[in-house]
Amino acid sequence: MVRITLQGIRKSYGSVPVVHDLSLEIEPGSLFFLLGGSGCGKTTILRMIAGFIEPTAGRILFDGQDVTALPAEQRQCGMVFQSYALWPHMTVRDNVAFGLDVRGVKGQERARRVDEALAMVRMEQYADRKPNQLSGGQQQRVALARAIVFRPRVLLLDEPLSNLDAKLRLEMRHEIRRICRELGITTVYVTHDQDEALSLADHVVVMRDGRIVQQGSPRDLYERPKTRFLAEFLGETNFIPATIERSADGRASLRTLLGTLESTHLGDRAAGSQVLLSVRTEAWTIDAAGAVALPCLQSTYLGKLAQHELDASGLRLRVTELNPPVADRAGQTVRLSVDPAQVIVLDGE
Repeated sequence: MVRITLQGIRKSYGSVPVVHDLSLEIEPGSLFFLLGGSGCGKTTILRMIAGFIEPTAGRILFDGQDVTALPAEQRQCGMVFQSYALWPHMTVRDNVAFGLDVRGVKGQERARRVDEALAMVRMEQYADRKPNQLSGGQQQRVALARAIVFRPRVLLLDEPLSNLDAKLRLEMRHEIRRICRELGITTVYVTHDQDEALSLADHVVVMRDGRIVQQGSPRDLYERPKTRFLAEFLGETNFIPATIERSADGRASLRTLLGTLESTHLGDRAAGSQVLLSVRTEAWTIDAAGAVALPCLQSTYLGKLAQHELDASGLRLRVTELNPPVADRAGQTVRLSVDPAQVIVLDGE
């Protein structure tokens, strides 16, 4: 297992910066995600780790060894591409063996390693087929087997599930996590899909415009976003302007258009400060004894949940109700409560 360290990495194309002075520590054996929209720099970082792109400045270290100038073929990184990149004229077995062939592994050792890799991704019975005889999910498994067959030090995944349908994506998420756990390999995974990151990652770095917005465990990022961008990027939330009425020991009473809300995530802000709150749509509880009472404008029933839109003096509040006893609350006055731990005071945009 390899610890990957990025120290002050910067990448520019001419005068255009793509990655800005970025430093990261990737723990050995972890499933580490770079998450962000198109053009945020995440794939550029992955390719710099792989050795396909040279950084403009900064250093890349594997277990303390500087590999910044080391060619890609000497870094021992397995790569899974978004497009699969399988050879159409080769069988599954030969595609998987390609990395061994270029390293001079032959004979029984070659056969044994290919069989092990195919077994790991559960594709042994397809060894003699060509890629065009496989489904998208099966092709992705072959690409993964090819990346791990030569026992890489690091596994790099670039949007590996983006070409699959929803059902296959869910299936392959579980498979990727299983394989990474069984191999105990340090894995860096690039995606724009929040569900992939939240369901798979040990650690997530959210990026925007070549910079880190916030990093931490999936739960920390979802439940404790520091900025409006992150709160909106991960899941659904309500933004509520507020004024701090009083605060003590990190707890605050906040005056809003909904009435008074309590928060346990104040920081060091003083009474009278204007702040912006984030409250997830599912954080609200429809409760007959709730202190917040608002008219419901419309409801959308989705079986296991219902989405309600409420009016708070012009502020539209969205509430998600799980296992709803009533399908449509439009026209009703709905009473709500919320745990102060779910009322997040944001630090900025």
